[in-house]
Amino acid sequence: MSTARVIKKYPNRRLYDTDESRYITLSDVKDLVLKKIDFVVIDKKSGDDITRSILLQVISEQEQHGEAIMSEDFLSQVIRSYGKVVPGFMANYMEQSLKLFMTQQQNIRGQVKRVVGVDPVGAVADIAQKNFSRWKSLQEEVLQRLMGGSRDSDGENAKTEDRKKVG
Repeated sequence: MSTARVIKKYPNRRLYDTDESRYITLSDVKDLVLKKIDFVVIDKKSGDDITRSILLQVISEQEQHGEAIMSEDFLSQVIRSYGKVVPGFMANYMEQSLKLFMTQQQNIRGQVKRVVGVDPVGAVADIAQKNFSRWKSLQEEVLQRLMGGSRDSDGENAKTEDRKKVG
């Protein structure tokens, strides 16, 4: 079994990926999580494992700038649970609940795919990608017309041609 990738956190708050020999961002850490790459974050000054702290920062950034999945009520309940519940039990319960939710979500997607013949999430992603491509193409066409004017078949600027006819 391979060892976890080591990321060092320097006092200037920068993260350094020792495997790739480069500085990384919280977004890069998120990518490691999504790719299921094992890693550990070590505080360069103290030598402490601060992986959980960095993961919480990634979650915080997602909650602020992405689509939030944790309501204020949920977060408040988590804060209130500190000191009132057995930490190991609470952590295990939340972890197992999330795993069950993800498994059920995958099962439902699979069932819909068997009945309908299409993965609903994949279909929506395909539609979104096509719409994005169309939108980008439309933007480029509009920008091109605004910046350079339309061109006729000879490549001459139509606005210039119109001016010649008027003059």
